[in-house]
Amino acid sequence: MRAPERRAAPADVHDGEVLKKIAEGDLVSLGTLYDTYADHVRRLIGRMGVAQGDIDDVVQATFLLVVSASRRFDGRASARAWLLGLAINAVRHHRRSLRRLTDRLVQFAREPRAQTVASADEVFAAKEAASRAQRAIQRLPDKKRSVFLLVAVEGVSCEQAAAALGIPLATVWTRLHHARRELHRLLDEEGA
Repeated sequence: MRAPERRAAPADVHDGEVLKKIAEGDLVSLGTLYDTYADHVRRLIGRMGVAQGDIDDVVQATFLLVVSASRRFDGRASARAWLLGLAINAVRHHRRSLRRLTDRLVQFAREPRAQTVASADEVFAAKEAASRAQRAIQRLPDKKRSVFLLVAVEGVSCEQAAAALGIPLATVWTRLHHARRELHRLLDEEGA
């Protein structure tokens, strides 16, 4: 049975305004959108078969997509439906990433075991790589570096980092996302 077509409800109009504010850079509005729809997104992602331990990561990825995609929201679909479409795309991306990781692990498992003692060249290369990574991290702006070190290096949850830094959860996600992108760029510049 097909669901009846839905007309724009006042919530959809409000959601459209929230998305417009997000497109203009208002991250408080992203928090509002998150508070309104995170449970819907989480349910859909779970129903799509994402592992329980990965659901929060995919929810985060979905709301990070909102920041750039909000400029393209045209109001033809409800904000909820549009957001759930972004969630489906985030699940697809997550699955591709898992597939690539699995392929790499399988390839690694098939490779012959390397010698157990590292050569001087290998030790030097590892120290150089660590030094490049440290320099790249130091070049990050303080706010991005703080979030990156707490979450990615120290293993603190995003929620705990938000509480520790006194910032909204959505801000933690945004800073972490941008810190990772910037680190990739900085490492590429150094030839890593």
